[in-house]
Amino acid sequence: MSSGDDQRSQASAKPAFSEAQACALVESVYGFKVSKIQPLPSYDDQNFCVCILRTEGTTDGPTEYVFKISNTESSKTPDLTEVQTHVIMFLQEAGFPTSSVCRTKGDNLTSLVSVDGGSEIKSYLVRLLTYLPGRPIAEIPVSPQLAYEIGRLAAKLDKTLEKFHHPELSCLRRENFIWNLKNVPLLEKYLYALGQDRNRELVEQVIRLFKDEVMTNLSHFRECINHGDLNDHNILVESSKSAFGDAVYQVSGILDFDDMSYGYYVFEVAITIMYMMIESKDPIQVGGHVLAGFESIIPLTPVERGALFLLVCSRFCQSLVMATYSCQLHPENEEYLMITAKTGWKHLQQMFDMGRKAVEEIWFNTAKSYESGISM
Repeated sequence: MSSGDDQRSQASAKPAFSEAQACALVESVYGFKVSKIQPLPSYDDQNFCVCILRTEGTTDGPTEYVFKISNTESSKTPDLTEVQTHVIMFLQEAGFPTSSVCRTKGDNLTSLVSVDGGSEIKSYLVRLLTYLPGRPIAEIPVSPQLAYEIGRLAAKLDKTLEKFHHPELSCLRRENFIWNLKNVPLLEKYLYALGQDRNRELVEQVIRLFKDEVMTNLSHFRECINHGDLNDHNILVESSKSAFGDAVYQVSGILDFDDMSYGYYVFEVAITIMYMMIESKDPIQVGGHVLAGFESIIPLTPVERGALFLLVCSRFCQSLVMATYSCQLHPENEEYLMITAKTGWKHLQQMFDMGRKAVEEIWFNTAKSYESGISM
């Protein structure tokens, strides 16, 4: 997703490197010989899958990488990218399936490259990460057990990041970052992209409730560092056969730490619930399984639980509004940008039609059922 603080300037600043240009950068910055390169879908940065030739005399080590080119706005905040990159390394050392970070020929984690765009010189921050195995959750059915495990994963991430330290850690306090759940009111600047219809009315209603009920309670939420984007394309899984012959999935990769910022525990679980709803055959029910997994590590307080319904609705609004807005700027990227919209508006409307009390009852009863060892 978005990795800077001004979505308008970011969207217009997305890199547009050709495969040949990206290939040349990998070879000049990292000293690798590229055998194959192909673009990967991305929101406002540019990503390539890169295969490299092994050097003579070596038979081990990775040969497949992801080459990440940050947009020009994000490239102006190298400290932020540096912290995010150190988080990836920290989590890998803690046992999480994150990428390894490849150092440049100058032994740096990132490199700022300048390109003559004709009318001006543009600078782009580049990184090279190992390619992680597995399939995105978006491609498989989300079972209750997998939803539970994803909830646990979200909580473990936040819990582990309590121990993370870095001299520039304060740069994660991204006050005007459009994807921080605290900044839902900033969506008002982009509502014009929706036109005048039922969807816009729904978003306006969510924003009003958010201002009245969430903003007034922020001081009662427990703060932490959020991954902030545990969506169905940022979690990879691999399957194995159970004793009964059916597929059992384990998380094999966690991607995209560009939306990291200071937030709250309840933000992480709300964001995770929302994205797990997108691909679920039983979208309302899945929230209870994610919540149960999260609360097996970090139980929510009554105040945090009371905000969960509205926070999930708010994340739907963030994703749907910004996708519509970005699609108008980059219609060529519509298929990727509108992934959430395929079912998102329907899910948001369903939640409002059912009402907070009915949805909470399903979530909380499902989560409670795990306490007795009988999941619903």
